Amino acid sequence: MKVLVSGASVGGPVLAYWLRERGFEVTLVERAPAPRLGGQAVDIRGAALTVADRMGILERATALRTTMRGMSMVDGDGQEIMRSTEETVSGGRFDSPDIEILRDDLTALVTAAAGATYRYGDSIAELTQDEQGVDVTFESGGRGRYDFVVGADGLHSNVRGLVFGDESRFLRHLGMYVAIFTAPNFLDLDHWQTWHRDGDAGFGLFSDRDPSVMRVNLGFAAGPIDYDHHDVDQQRRLVREHCAKLRWEAPRLIEAMDKADDFYFDAMAQVEMERWSKGRVALVGDAGYCASPMSGQGTSLAMVGAYVLAEELGREPAGAFDRYERRLRPFVALNQALALEQQEGQGAAPENVQRAANAITLD
Repeated sequence: MKVLVSGASVGGPVLAYWLRERGFEVTLVERAPAPRLGGQAVDIRGAALTVADRMGILERATALRTTMRGMSMVDGDGQEIMRSTEETVSGGRFDSPDIEILRDDLTALVTAAAGATYRYGDSIAELTQDEQGVDVTFESGGRGRYDFVVGADGLHSNVRGLVFGDESRFLRHLGMYVAIFTAPNFLDLDHWQTWHRDGDAGFGLFSDRDPSVMRVNLGFAAGPIDYDHHDVDQQRRLVREHCAKLRWEAPRLIEAMDKADDFYFDAMAQVEMERWSKGRVALVGDAGYCASPMSGQGTSLAMVGAYVLAEELGREPAGAFDRYERRLRPFVALNQALALEQQEGQGAAPENVQRAANAITLD
């Protein structure tokens, strides 16, 4: 059976790996011309560690973990007001079994493992399905017919839009926006994170494996903003406007943002849907049940969701999407709730994080 997966970040390649293990022929289509670089550090937790282990990538992921030594909180003048060598904002406690890894390192691992056919620089333009399959027209003009199509294409999923309708019906805005990019490491951070917030804006800085580079999270609080998700210049203007009052190294960060070729910007939002499938089309990861970066569980949800969907399709395609939803929905609900704890300003309790991360049994 042939499956087309839209999106080649994490969930898509993990799904492709497990579908191929079960005898499916898989094609991954990705709008970007090549694997995307940059991005923040992400976490592999709980059941997702089991998925990584069964894929044979756990040892390599462990070797690539960020190995942070700690973090500092600073005031508007850059003076340290708190430090910890036991945990970080992005990765949690150091004594947990979790793996914090840079997003592009994890993407490289799962992309190599997937063994699927990749179709970069293209996207789905039209979908037409019947009881036997799905006819797809690509933006490049190509056509194909598949037994199933899966959208693993993120918060602003193209597949979800084509099949389920406008995203405004499904997005729950959490009142924050964040820009992520790399910058010269002018603070000489060494396996360390530095965080600052002043009013509605702030930033998080952490070192990269390349000591000359640091990763930057530059964000602000605001209600829903109507902007073009493909207009990078407009997005940079929004960040400059909302972060203009930040002091200390903020002007240099904004200057670096304007020069960054791996700039990413989006809202902190969750996706809430009554169904993750329609006919022979289904959604995985952020496309169907984004928990937002505030949960710390987006990557793990994508990996576990992909594993469960592949398992159900491999068991018996008839009714697979229904079984997938029944198994995964309680897990998704607990992990989305972590972001709401964070939104309230208390931070998700470590015991709640671990409980949610392990709240599913994988066969």
